Amino acid sequence: MRRLIAPLAVTLAVTLGGPAAAAVPHTVVPGETLWTIAAASNFTNRALAAYNHLPAEGNVVLGSTVMVPSPSEAAAAMSAAGMAPTNPRAAAAAAPVASTPVASTPPSAPPALGGYTVRWGDTLSGLAAVARIPAAQIAAMNGLSASRPLLAGTVIKLPTGSPTPPRASEPAPAPVVPVAGPEPTSARLDSGTVSSIAAQHGVPGSLAAAVAYQESGFNNAMVSSANARGVMQVMPGTWTWIQDNLASTKLDPASATDNVRAGSLYLKQLLAQTGGDQATAVAGYYQGLASVRDHGILPETRQYVANVQALQGRFGG
Repeated sequence: MRRLIAPLAVTLAVTLGGPAAAAVPHTVVPGETLWTIAAASNFTNRALAAYNHLPAEGNVVLGSTVMVPSPSEAAAAMSAAGMAPTNPRAAAAAAPVASTPVASTPPSAPPALGGYTVRWGDTLSGLAAVARIPAAQIAAMNGLSASRPLLAGTVIKLPTGSPTPPRASEPAPAPVVPVAGPEPTSARLDSGTVSSIAAQHGVPGSLAAAVAYQESGFNNAMVSSANARGVMQVMPGTWTWIQDNLASTKLDPASATDNVRAGSLYLKQLLAQTGGDQATAVAGYYQGLASVRDHGILPETRQYVANVQALQGRFGG
């Protein structure tokens, strides 16, 4: 759903001098960007992003996998996403390729609510004072230690609707993802797997699949600008709360399927709290149910809910 924030680098597993017959995987390692990888493969970053269900300005998490498509695959992905191919190789291959069902990128996602990259001079206590909540609450939300210094570049989630921190206008350092569960990994799921897991927990499979696709394109490597992770974009604090209060077994923070289990359990809780009202539950998933009840559904949230409802029809709902 959200802009990716960790530096991207990819080790090329094959020689990319000639056209590939099918997409080939590349593992993210330190050193390069989405743009440089696309250029090395003779694609635009828009084409590479479209094929991988990523925003064109985004990056991916260290250790994750980026698929480098063939020209025809890139053209199909751009066509399905409603983008005209600008790369000669992709444009030339566009005509004979039929777009695949449910292959398009998610509808344009609204920005992550409360995302903030820590600037030099920021402190956890200072940010907490601006947000008017205890420092321990921000720490727990983001998987941080309240007793340790806050590193510049740390990507954190602030409460929805909290005032903008004073240093927000200053240049942001290179982003740092806090070490906490759930962990972003290179796994990518499909709609059937997400739907099956959700159904096991009493959640409509089409609803969970729509949320997962809107959030990440089923990509467990996604980390948002508000520190949400994985297929269902679960926050560290939410992950801990789900484990302590909703999960009957131990959840593996590195597992993409357990990320979906956590998201499904959370959706089930939201559906119960809203009397089965899917639209309000989805709004709570994005904005936070307490915020929805206190402030109403924000414009960005309305866009998010509309996107999920549109996607739900693709997955049988």
